[in-house]
Amino acid sequence: MATSIAERSRWRRGRAERWDAKRLDAYASYANILKQQLSIAQRMGATRGFPHAADPLDFELGMTQLAENEVRRAAEWESVLLIGDAETIGAARKWHEAVWNVELYARGLKDGHAGWTRAVQQVSRARDAFYALARRDLDIAGPPPPSGNWPRAWQQEDEPV
Repeated sequence: MATSIAERSRWRRGRAERWDAKRLDAYASYANILKQQLSIAQRMGATRGFPHAADPLDFELGMTQLAENEVRRAAEWESVLLIGDAETIGAARKWHEAVWNVELYARGLKDGHAGWTRAVQQVSRARDAFYALARRDLDIAGPPPPSGNWPRAWQQEDEPV
């Protein structure tokens, strides 16, 4: 009886560890895809003259890259939906919706530097929330990484002398 209980406990621990590894892979892969998508949108935003964006990207090339990346994002999303916990899935959804909002500016469907800045700041907040919940779901000890607030302090206007 004791051996049976010990074996069952060992099996459950092993199963939990395997699912934790799969969740980590799904969350990390999804985060990397969203970061790529945001980078493309920001580079397109640089082409449109939005502030705090670097490395301009040709509009047509950017549109192609966004479309290709969206296919990959949607595929990775299914893994997050399948094995993520409800709160982390909600945070991931808010993050990709915030990225989509930045894309609207990059595509020329929205305009205005102030709106662009707010949209990118929202992406930073959504990303931070996703990472905090993903770390909690994965039972990672310690505080989440420092905030990714945007624009960074070094990107702010220089103070007058």
